[in-house]
Amino acid sequence: MDSVLMNKDGSNEKVKFKKNSKFKSTLKTIKKDWQLYSLLVLPIAYYIIFRYVPMYGNIIAFRRFVPGGPVYGTEWVGLRYFDMFIHDPSFWQVFRNTIILSVEYLIISFPFPIIFALLLNEIKSTWFKRFTQTVSYLPYFISTVVVADMIMQILDPSSGVINMILKHYTGHTINFLAEPQWFRTIYIVSGIWQGMGWGAILYLAALTNINPELYEAAIIDGASRWQQTIYVTIPGIMPTIMILLILNIGGLLAVGFEKILLLYNPLTYSTADVISTYLYRMGLVSNNFSYAAAIGMFEAIIGLTLVYTANYLSRKFTESSLW
Repeated sequence: MDSVLMNKDGSNEKVKFKKNSKFKSTLKTIKKDWQLYSLLVLPIAYYIIFRYVPMYGNIIAFRRFVPGGPVYGTEWVGLRYFDMFIHDPSFWQVFRNTIILSVEYLIISFPFPIIFALLLNEIKSTWFKRFTQTVSYLPYFISTVVVADMIMQILDPSSGVINMILKHYTGHTINFLAEPQWFRTIYIVSGIWQGMGWGAILYLAALTNINPELYEAAIIDGASRWQQTIYVTIPGIMPTIMILLILNIGGLLAVGFEKILLLYNPLTYSTADVISTYLYRMGLVSNNFSYAAAIGMFEAIIGLTLVYTANYLSRKFTESSLW
């Protein structure tokens, strides 16, 4: 018995020693490269102040909040506001619009940066490749307000370029921004144009990490350029693809609030009104903050569930995951 106890005590001390040694090694590394680690201070402070601290405000989803009253509400109402939106037909309409718009945008837009990165990787001319990259990156840095104004000008029924072409060939014009069936197309196409070049950056970085010897071996085996892409390039960047897909699925319900708010109108509510714009109207316009907080919490829970599900499926079938 004594020997067993001694062995247990000895093993515990050994584990503690390893933990202390690891902790000291981490401190030593941080002290050595403190300039690099100091760059994390502002991002960490940002997330703490603007992401984690405001989470406490979700309590008003369970309390009656009156503007001008106590910050965390006047009385406890339990799940009343959750019951309200569950039985609210307007909410389920915007929820359906959000799912349809998000899924369509993900399916259509997600492959474009991958394809664009693969095409850029095939360009032999260095100056043309750099020029193409620069031109494709620029739209990402344009303000959403400017992008929305550009869309309005291009699609203007009387002076827009698109309608001038339509009028020349068909004799009539279309008020695209007043037609509900056109809104999703406008949103998706403008999103691809704005984000394709920037989204390709990570894939281009992943392409540089592929071992050149794999291509040499494929060439020796007689593989064509297309076969090299299918059997070497795509598997090489698959971990990056899966991680970005998981992150995109996690933000599935968080469609672009600013662009939709700037482009939609009551005529297009049937397809353009999504959860974020509905929250804006319920919370800031109608001053129903508790109801808006309940819907926001519901959206966050679904997003978290999607992230965990996508991560689990990715780890199970592709062995690539966030954790």
